[in-house]
Amino acid sequence: MKARIFFWSLTSALAGFLFGFDTVVISGAEQTIQKLWGLSAGLHGLAMGAALYGTVLGSLLGGWPADRFGRRATLLWIGALYFVSAVWSALAGDVYSFSLARFIGGLGVGISTVAAPMYIAEIAPPAWRGRLAGMFQFNIVFGILIAFLSNALIARIGGEHAWRWMLGVEAFPALLYTLLCFGLPESPRWLLVRRGDLERGRAVLRLIEPGASEEQLRADADAILASAANDGPAGRFWTRRLRRPILLAILIAFFNQLSGINAVLYFAPRIFEWTGLGQQAALLQSVGIGLTNLVFTFVGLGLIDRLGRRTLLVIGSVGYIVSLGMVAVGFFTKQFGLVAPFIFAFIAAHAVGQGAVIWVFISEIFPNRQRAEGQALGSFTHWFFAALLTTVFPKMAEALPPAGIFAFFCGMMVLQLLWVKFFVPETRGVPLEEMQQRLGLGSEPGRAL
Repeated sequence: MKARIFFWSLTSALAGFLFGFDTVVISGAEQTIQKLWGLSAGLHGLAMGAALYGTVLGSLLGGWPADRFGRRATLLWIGALYFVSAVWSALAGDVYSFSLARFIGGLGVGISTVAAPMYIAEIAPPAWRGRLAGMFQFNIVFGILIAFLSNALIARIGGEHAWRWMLGVEAFPALLYTLLCFGLPESPRWLLVRRGDLERGRAVLRLIEPGASEEQLRADADAILASAANDGPAGRFWTRRLRRPILLAILIAFFNQLSGINAVLYFAPRIFEWTGLGQQAALLQSVGIGLTNLVFTFVGLGLIDRLGRRTLLVIGSVGYIVSLGMVAVGFFTKQFGLVAPFIFAFIAAHAVGQGAVIWVFISEIFPNRQRAEGQALGSFTHWFFAALLTTVFPKMAEALPPAGIFAFFCGMMVLQLLWVKFFVPETRGVPLEEMQQRLGLGSEPGRAL
């Protein structure tokens, strides 16, 4: 693998770092913001969920700028969105301005989940594509860890405006990422297929494979164009034929969020304060969540092709049930020493199970022509429920004791385990074309749902 390809992939994957940092950095500022502006639980939930609503929209629309203006231009604009959001959030004078700033950052998050992995896949040699694309997921988790660590450090030195620095510090990596994007070449597949620019497309292919002959480069370009010509129309998506993969995509994303993962990531300091910890100690405990997530993400990605997707979902479900159940017991019996260790166990269960599996599984269960729409459906469902849960969590915290909240999440994971055991197929090692027969899809387009 050429060093330049690694560098281009790493640069693109830094959008994942900003994704992880942006979505979690709010956890260190959310209580201060609520007190500063005297927010009701409902308005506080809307402010906290503003970024996620932007993410929902960005995930739906992200394919359009990537196809219309190019992968490189889209990646550049993602950096600009992150930068504007960070500076504006730090300077916001009221909750409405703050919410709009966070919404802009959410657009960057949503679009990055479409553009960055796609760009890496289109420049990477086949032998390295999985590992290079995996850097995007690694950077998400790494960004989460750095956000928790940054919040803990700034809380110690930032004074009364610490929350503004927590949010504004993201401007520095956003600016660095944007500048690095200027060094990226455009995707050769976009140049060839979308722009019909044979000369520039072959020039980028030459950068990717500098040792290839001109005949080989022409053959590679012709193969890309021939493949695009054979793609044909996308076909109908909402048909009875596809009802099983559609339900699988919706439910895996639904259960992913009803585990409570975003509630724990976004409101971790508040949850730890419920155990009697002070604010700074609670922020420091949150760093442990980020570190646990990082370590066990490696474990999950290392096991997914060995044990299989369904097996990891079963392991993760059992881990969810035990850890969430013990957190509920800890709060109910006021044995608060149980809470932190089992919160970390919950994060580990998520990283090994749902966290490692969800995006791979969704990409495998749809036929070739409907895969893009299926991926968009799963992404939209994921972000919709993430936004909804973040919005209602402050209301849950008012209406239910902590034990009740975690008992609810635990019950949802019992349902997930039953769903996995009885309805989820194993996809490990199954060719994508054979997956259609495994799911009973056949070859007919089918009737509309």
